[in-house]
Amino acid sequence: MLRKNHLARCISLVMVGTVAAPLANAQPEQESPLLIRITEGQSAEAARLSEAAIQTEPVQRLSASPAVSLSRMGGRGLDPVIHGQNEERVDVLIDGMRVEGACPSRMDPPTSRLSTALAPVLEVRTSNKTLRWGPIAGGQIGATTAKPEFAGDNRTAGHLTLGGSDNGEGKLVNGSVAVGSRDTFIRLAGGYDEADDYEDGDGNEVRSSYENAEGRVDAAWTADNGFYIKGLVSRQEERDVKFPGRGMDAPETDTDLYRLELGAPVANGGWNLMAWQADVDHVMDNFSLRESTMKMQTDSETLTRGARLVLDQTINHTRDIAIGVDVESNEWDATMYNGTNLANEASLMWPGVERDRVGVFVEAFHQIRVNTRLGAGIRYDRVEMDATRADQTFRPMPGGMMAFSPSGLYASAYGVTDTEANDNNVSGFMTGEWRFSPSQSLEATASHSVRSPSVNERYVAQKTMKGTWVGNPDLDTEKHHKLEVSLPGRQGDWTWRPAVWVDQVDDYVYRFETRNPDNTTDTRYTNIDARLLGVEGELGWSNGTWSSSSKLASVRGENRDADKALPRIPPIQFIQTLSWHQRGHTLKAQWQLARRQDHVDLESGLDPSTSPGYGVFNLSGTHPLMANLSLTWAVDNLFDNTWAYHVSKDNLSDSGVFRVNEPGRTVRAALTARW
Repeated sequence: MLRKNHLARCISLVMVGTVAAPLANAQPEQESPLLIRITEGQSAEAARLSEAAIQTEPVQRLSASPAVSLSRMGGRGLDPVIHGQNEERVDVLIDGMRVEGACPSRMDPPTSRLSTALAPVLEVRTSNKTLRWGPIAGGQIGATTAKPEFAGDNRTAGHLTLGGSDNGEGKLVNGSVAVGSRDTFIRLAGGYDEADDYEDGDGNEVRSSYENAEGRVDAAWTADNGFYIKGLVSRQEERDVKFPGRGMDAPETDTDLYRLELGAPVANGGWNLMAWQADVDHVMDNFSLRESTMKMQTDSETLTRGARLVLDQTINHTRDIAIGVDVESNEWDATMYNGTNLANEASLMWPGVERDRVGVFVEAFHQIRVNTRLGAGIRYDRVEMDATRADQTFRPMPGGMMAFSPSGLYASAYGVTDTEANDNNVSGFMTGEWRFSPSQSLEATASHSVRSPSVNERYVAQKTMKGTWVGNPDLDTEKHHKLEVSLPGRQGDWTWRPAVWVDQVDDYVYRFETRNPDNTTDTRYTNIDARLLGVEGELGWSNGTWSSSSKLASVRGENRDADKALPRIPPIQFIQTLSWHQRGHTLKAQWQLARRQDHVDLESGLDPSTSPGYGVFNLSGTHPLMANLSLTWAVDNLFDNTWAYHVSKDNLSDSGVFRVNEPGRTVRAALTARW
């Protein structure tokens, strides 16, 4: 077992002790005028804390949208699928920072970096309505950590949460304390949560235990002339995370984030400069948390550095213009070891991959009339990638005579000898909003987005007794031509939003598997043409006390080259919610439905099988116990059904289960004090 570093846990325990002291003098919180859709009318701060109190990963909140599915591989590391697009096609921005995972098998997707101590506000973007954070290929999740809210003349603010769950015996504690004012403050936050293996609806134990600790410090200072400085330092440590969806577990993952932001007003707008660094170290093996006859371990790391400068200006109160430039540098390295004392380099899974990107953009929005607004933007990205260790050799078997290299695997699989890739990506969009009646609007966005293939798609290089998994350095960039049209409206107590969209993809990066005569499997990548079509519908009603929402989403993905389905496309999903709100008390019933999915691509290796439909009923509530103390509870999967998202990973540890099942009936509860 690897030696554990308990720094983040110590920080989190110090935070808990710090925030517990002021509880006796805590003041009642005041409602913020800021409302976010996911909270259904609560203040932003109260809603985030309530959601964080009973969920171990903030990304779980996105399950309230049928346009989002969550791919499960274990107890942590839920990977979102948006509009049928997954993994590298979904960007995750944490307070403007792009953070990459460090596991070739995606045990640590970027969403696992979201803070559990300070649950962020989450926004899902499906079309390019701005290019400042890069083009949107499939989807983009923007996570924003709000400033602390100081009530009245108070100069301190904070919270403390204690919670747990019965299925898997989960436990969590997190807290924060801030000193200052809204624009000038320093805040310390931390948290710790853990769980054992949970049981699915059939009572089968699912490998899902984990430990997670986080500690962070952020601060802001604003001068009288509007100049501001913001900073963040955080560390997250995940330990002993089990994954039934892979042949390995993750005994150790460490993430360090650093961010510095400067800005000031200028003319009729302002400028903003942000620089960041994200360092992720990850270890996965097949022996620390399970029995193995042949030990294997992969040490991997990724380092991301970036900077972004943006200038925003408003002209004549009707035109908004933004221009900007950003640079980003990524380094990936992953080596698999086996043999006695794990001394043999068995595969260079990420052979020292480097990626440098420079991007510039300009965009403008014009309020032509009171009821009409148009916008457009264009962006250019220069992307350079290379595998610096591609010529280095490794031996899959300890003491074996056969030596291989990543460049040799690329040449054997694709006939490619040059590992350098240089992309010139031009993306753009046009969008319009037209309110043609007091209760009805038309919104349309057309976009062209170019995505460079990811580190796995171009450079992964693994050879084992079971086969090979080899990226293709010669892949072309992926071009998305997307049109999205919606008709949002509101009248009286009713709201609605029907939408349709189409995404024509040229040179879609397609992953597929080939079964060899010796029963080994080779995984490869190629470019194809693809098309995705979708419809969505939302209908809501609220009279202030009672509220109801109905949401529907359907996606159809087609491989146009082979006239068959694209892999990992979610089925038709529907979510019905009924809520009651009275004097701070909230009760909510949710019915989550999905049709069976039999339009699958078994050759890709990403669809382990067709999947049955399911219906899951959930209950939850929040209740103020006193001015600064509230109880949050939930009963997930009330009827103890056995179910799994279609897009979840295949369950390799149980041959009788095709996918990693979601938890069976689970009761969760937490107490949150805030001031």
